[in-house]
Amino acid sequence: MHCGPGIMERARATRSTAVVPAAQHAHAADDLSATTAVILAGGLGTRLRSVVADRPKVLAEVDGVPFVFHLLGQLASAGVKHVVLSTGYLGDQVRATVGPSYGPIEIEYAQEPTPLGTGGAIRRTLPLVRSHALLVLNGDSYCDVDLPGLWLWHHQRAAHGTLALARVSDARRYGTVETDAYGRVHRFVEKSPRRRAGTVNAGIYLLRRTLIASIRPGRPCSLERDLLPAWLEAGIYGFARSERFIDIGTPESLAGAAGFFRKPGSCRDAAPRSRRHTRRARAASTLTAEVA
Repeated sequence: MHCGPGIMERARATRSTAVVPAAQHAHAADDLSATTAVILAGGLGTRLRSVVADRPKVLAEVDGVPFVFHLLGQLASAGVKHVVLSTGYLGDQVRATVGPSYGPIEIEYAQEPTPLGTGGAIRRTLPLVRSHALLVLNGDSYCDVDLPGLWLWHHQRAAHGTLALARVSDARRYGTVETDAYGRVHRFVEKSPRRRAGTVNAGIYLLRRTLIASIRPGRPCSLERDLLPAWLEAGIYGFARSERFIDIGTPESLAGAAGFFRKPGSCRDAAPRSRRHTRRARAASTLTAEVA
C-alpha cells in the first residue's frame, strides 16, 4: 500500500523530543470531551465469515451486545462527546444499528467507497474531525486503558502520536512493540511463529491531526505497517498502563471473548444501555456525513 510521497520527510521535519511540564496540562483529561474519536469499522472481516456471515465484524455480538457498543460505552465513560464511525463493508447495517447518537455522544459516519486500509480510512474522516488530535480505536479490539491517562501521557511528551500497549501471553498474531525507558517507540517487531509473551499494539491511538493530513487522500494504506514506522522519528510513544485486552478478529478469539465484559474492570454498563439504544436507533434517522 502507498500513502503518497512525503510521509517520511514530513515526519522528520516535525520531529520533537520536548517534554512539557505536567502542570501545563492539568486540564488534559477534560479535553477528551472536545476530542473527536474515530472508530475503524470498515474491515471486511474475512476471517470471521464462517461464524459471522451476515454482518460487519463490529456488529458481532460479545456478551449479547454488538461489539461496537462496548467501544462506545468506553468512550462515553471517558467523556468523549463526538465520534466518527469509519464504515465500509455493510456500512448501512452499522448506521441502522448505531444511529445518530449513543447516550451523550454525537455520531457521524464516513463511508469508504472502496477499501482504503486503516490509514486511508482515517484520512477520509479528517473533514469531520473537530479537534487538533484524533483518538482512534480499532473496531475489532478492546483494551481496558485509562483514556484520560493516555491523553495526559501524550501531551506531557509533546508526542506526535501515542499508542496504547498491552501485555499478552501469546504475541504471535500481533507482532510486538519496543520502547525505551521513557516510553518512546523505537521499533515494531514483525510477527513471529514462536509462542511467547510480548507487548503489543492494543489498537488505540492518539494522533496529531497534522500527521493524518500528511496522508494522500483516497490512497489505500495501513496505519500499522506503512504510517507508524514512518512516523517514529517525529515522536511516537507507547502508553503501557493498559489492563485487559481482547480482539475479535478470528473465530477463536471471538469465542474467547465471551464473558469479558462481565468481569470487573470493563465497561459493564454498556450492555443494557446498548440494547435499549439499538431498538431506538433502528427507528431513528441516521446522521450520515458525506466526506470528500
